[in-house]
Amino acid sequence: MAQEDVFKKIVSHCKEYGFVFPSSDIYDGLGAVYDYGQNGVELKNNIKQYWWQSMVLLHDNIVGIDAAIFMHPTVWKASGHVDAFNDPLIDNRDSKKRYRADVLIEEQIAKYEEKIDKEVAKARKRFGDSFDEAQFRSTNARVMEQQAKRDALHQRYADAMNAMDLNELKQIILDEEIVCPISGTRNWTDVRQFNLMFKTEVGSTADGASTIYLRPETAQGIFVNYLNVQKTGRMKVPFGIAQIGKAFRNEIVARQFIFRMREFEQMEMQFFVKPGTELEWFKQWKETRLRWHKALGFGDDAYRYHDHEKLAHYANAATDIEFKMPFGFKEVEGIHSRTNFDLSQHAKFSGRKIEYFDPECNESYTPYVIETSIGVDRMFLSVMCKSYTEEQLEGGDTRVVLKLPAALAPVKLAILPLVKKDGLPEKAHEILNRLKFHFNCKYEEKDSIGKRYRRQDAIGTPYCITVDHDTLTDGCVTLRDRDTMEQSRVAIDQLIPMLEEKVSLTALLKKLQ
Repeated sequence: MAQEDVFKKIVSHCKEYGFVFPSSDIYDGLGAVYDYGQNGVELKNNIKQYWWQSMVLLHDNIVGIDAAIFMHPTVWKASGHVDAFNDPLIDNRDSKKRYRADVLIEEQIAKYEEKIDKEVAKARKRFGDSFDEAQFRSTNARVMEQQAKRDALHQRYADAMNAMDLNELKQIILDEEIVCPISGTRNWTDVRQFNLMFKTEVGSTADGASTIYLRPETAQGIFVNYLNVQKTGRMKVPFGIAQIGKAFRNEIVARQFIFRMREFEQMEMQFFVKPGTELEWFKQWKETRLRWHKALGFGDDAYRYHDHEKLAHYANAATDIEFKMPFGFKEVEGIHSRTNFDLSQHAKFSGRKIEYFDPECNESYTPYVIETSIGVDRMFLSVMCKSYTEEQLEGGDTRVVLKLPAALAPVKLAILPLVKKDGLPEKAHEILNRLKFHFNCKYEEKDSIGKRYRRQDAIGTPYCITVDHDTLTDGCVTLRDRDTMEQSRVAIDQLIPMLEEKVSLTALLKKLQ
């Protein structure tokens, strides 16, 4: 099945099973804005808890805050967002659709890479265990040709982005014969810059109102609270401040479901270090963050680093952790060495001295910062994409199952009486009342047991507990595993300790130690 078709099925599945709905759905929705349903909000909260506890619980030098969405407008002047928070956009005159010029070019680069990967895959299949990939890549004519085109385009694109040469970006699109996906034509306008911040007004009257912005990132809330946290928490460098919160960007080219939205949520941690040590910390946080992703068990080949060719003016190192979505490798997390730009800018614009006195070297300095920033919604999407599975069963049947990491699953246990009589529902409710203090449980008695299993598979419930007539006499239930569909008899008294190890967030966090 084509990956595009798989992605459409995932989007449909999200709505059908209560994960994600279009916002204002009864009014035909609002572009690039989505609501999380009853199962989606549980999965999203579990992702946030996994991140929060991995930061704050497992590190004794990282604390959390929750800064306001509304901030003094000078914050965004100091950070550079007022003057430089722009996307390069280009329109197709025939389709009347607008695109990000940089994304169009990056997708063209990816097409060259896909052609190379296909040649490599065919050769690997042909030569088997004797296949030498490195030698093949360096000697095969077709691979070398595509690699040369890819490298030339990549270099030209990097030069244009570093110089922010809008004319060159358009020329690249024309030279590469990139067409509009809708119209199929190359009738492009010039590339223009567009500021992404939402404006609003605060004040009781129109005449006395002040223009402020909805924050486009959560990081600045951490930077302006640096002194408050450092002093009240008696924090010593190196230390970090973590935050989870909403951010807002007026994305003109919003697409790919919840991958790029106008209202989204970020999980960010700013780690303050001594100048001169930042690149070592940058390397360490790259490794730490990739380990966090891989602990979910989706496989090493689902991730890769993408080092930035074009660094922001304040950064001296930057990389993305990319995840293999159905539409290609895409960024889910960024790790950046931001130097001391943010604190220095806020010191300059506020007139406040923002420094740290280091007792070990008996000097004051403005700390450098390593940032880890992950989009909750993109993380949610990557988990859904990797977990969605269609399986062929014996007898020709198929089942759709979300093989979610158990610790992230919205519902951990489904408790199912075999029939709606003979005291089985009462016994099932008794078990539910015992387990619900430990796990998010769901009780279901409608339809056949097979149909109930399928519904739980579709929302990713790791285990189903079936209460049958024998339960009333032997004190045991049938425990069904979602992934293997294997069933075993387990004593009711053993359920809590057995399942804690299998589905708790603690078990997942232990993998990070």
